[in-house]
Amino acid sequence: MSNSNHPQESDLPAKLAKPAWRALTQAGYIRLEQLTVLKETEVMKLHGMGPKALEQLRTALAERGQTFAD
Repeated sequence: MSNSNHPQESDLPAKLAKPAWRALTQAGYIRLEQLTVLKETEVMKLHGMGPKALEQLRTALAERGQTFAD
């Protein structure tokens, strides 16, 4: 049961749809703060992202006083 990788814990919203979660994690985004360097249009280009998922991410960022890049 040895795991040489020390996986970082994701803090993406739990209610995020699986296709959106998969799109983000496959692109290497597992933490909300990573999204603050991206524009919303860049996030929407990820396969599996939709308007509802984008709104959930926007809300989760706002709760932390963060936003997507301008």
